[in-house]
Amino acid sequence: MRRPKTMWHNYRIWLVVGYDLLAASTAWIVAWWLRYNLAIPDYSVDLLISSLLFVLAVELVAFKLSGLYRGVWLFASLPDLRRIAVALIFSALLIPVAMLFWRHGVGIPRSVYIINPLILCLLMAGGRLSYRAWKEYRIYGWLRTQGKPVLLMGITDEAISIFKQLERSPDWQVIGIVDNAAELKGREVHGIPVLGRRENLAAIAAHHGVKQVIYADREGGHHERRIAYELCRNAGLEMLVPPKMEDLISGRVQVSPLRQIELEDLLGRDAVNLDNAALHQLIHQQRILITGAGGSIGAELCRQILKFRPAHLICLELSEHALYQIEQEFSAHYPDTRLDFLIADVKDFERVLSLCEHYRPQLVFHAAAYKHVPLMEEKNILQAIKNNAIGTLNIARAAIQSEAQKFVLVSTDKAVNPTNVMGATKRLAELLVQQLQANSTKTALLAVRFGNVLGSNGSVIPKFRQQIAAGGPITVTHPDIIRYFMTIPEAAQLILQAGTMGRGGEIFVLDMGEPVKIADLAKDLIQLSGFDLADIPIIYTGLRPGEKLFEELLANNETTQQTSHPKVRACISQAEWSLTPAELNELINPSLDEKLIREKLMRAIQP
Repeated sequence: MRRPKTMWHNYRIWLVVGYDLLAASTAWIVAWWLRYNLAIPDYSVDLLISSLLFVLAVELVAFKLSGLYRGVWLFASLPDLRRIAVALIFSALLIPVAMLFWRHGVGIPRSVYIINPLILCLLMAGGRLSYRAWKEYRIYGWLRTQGKPVLLMGITDEAISIFKQLERSPDWQVIGIVDNAAELKGREVHGIPVLGRRENLAAIAAHHGVKQVIYADREGGHHERRIAYELCRNAGLEMLVPPKMEDLISGRVQVSPLRQIELEDLLGRDAVNLDNAALHQLIHQQRILITGAGGSIGAELCRQILKFRPAHLICLELSEHALYQIEQEFSAHYPDTRLDFLIADVKDFERVLSLCEHYRPQLVFHAAAYKHVPLMEEKNILQAIKNNAIGTLNIARAAIQSEAQKFVLVSTDKAVNPTNVMGATKRLAELLVQQLQANSTKTALLAVRFGNVLGSNGSVIPKFRQQIAAGGPITVTHPDIIRYFMTIPEAAQLILQAGTMGRGGEIFVLDMGEPVKIADLAKDLIQLSGFDLADIPIIYTGLRPGEKLFEELLANNETTQQTSHPKVRACISQAEWSLTPAELNELINPSLDEKLIREKLMRAIQP
């Protein structure tokens, strides 16, 4: 059987060892030479030569034990310099002790022991760094004058990291930095000149022929990002940013130092800090059921849950196509997790109960719902009640009967003081969950309420993008209509965070930040697509049936209190509510006129 090759079978390692031995010999000789003022006396030459071989042997052992030959010269950096320092300190202490032990050091000047490691450090570190600089210049040096000229905005660790990546790219040439620190103008950071302040961006870019600006500051928040974007837009420049970390981790984008700025970067959503310890305790090695797993929120809940390694994830979805898509994604990325992908309709209680009793989930996240306001408003009222309210009741009852620990309903801000059928059915679902909690001792049932989600299926963003791709116009219902927005990952993360807090019966309200005018959203998207209002006009079509100018997060009889997480608040209701089975059945009586069902629904959710 052939023995596996080790690094010592690589001839390059022996070249490095040879260089280090040469450097060590030179350092030992030069140390003597300096000690005797550049003229070594004849009587010391024999001692120098006889001690040299002993010193080389000791230093070679120190180099090996310090892991000096694990590094690669082409990528010599601080860890390699630390290893050199450790090796030289080790050898500097070991050499005089060994010399005295073997009585070999009699007559060697003490200053030689001090001078030798200093010179050797310069030779070893300098050799490695010089080789890296020479090699990089040979490989990448010609690239530094190639590619499109680009400016960095701001002096951050992230910006400098991107500059180092772009040094090796034929596509970009970093011209300089713009930053508001006036004292830095004219100075250099990693060899990049600071050309001036941000307010002078247009003049600096025009002078250097720059069309793109890199903004890389994740810590700056959405407000700073918005200011930077406005500066670039007013100067007629394209703003580039690094890819989002969650997109790189999930594989949704390829590894690349830059991407174009997107609408999500400008909408006031800063990073969410999660209580990972609590989430780990909630999810790790648990059996978890997600309904509506193929939807935007359901699929993202699955992704976030899978990071914490559940024992078993059961994905329920009515749409075969959506179920197939997540099956392909999750099976490829999480081959070591037990996954089941099941077609089920939450309106079918027998099917839902059978699955819950078979899989015995410990946690249930209910994200299945009909959510399009206009579609539910007139001819689908009965189906909206059956799916959003009765479906919630079915899955909650199944969770209780299978003794799940927690049931979490994904709700919406449209359930607050609802003026449309979709919101009313979600409010009814919240109330039914709270009513069930009164008779549940083993299962904690709770709801999480939040607003619109950027980029979700059927939301305004994909619609606006389709309208822009078609050449316009963009249709907005009213110039003053406003909505709360959050990103899909943020919504899923905060739903899970609320799940760690619930003890039963609560409705949690997520911090949605500042509301955004839909018209402003459309204008931003037009500009980000490279157009202006002359190219893609906005037309106003009037409010749709059941649509509000603004959404609320609390009903008239509700207040909130702070929880352990700054972006999650607990909703407290001051009103009593109950609904009998007979009254509930009246809401789904197919013989009734839908207009009458709507009236009964609106009355049923009143306290």
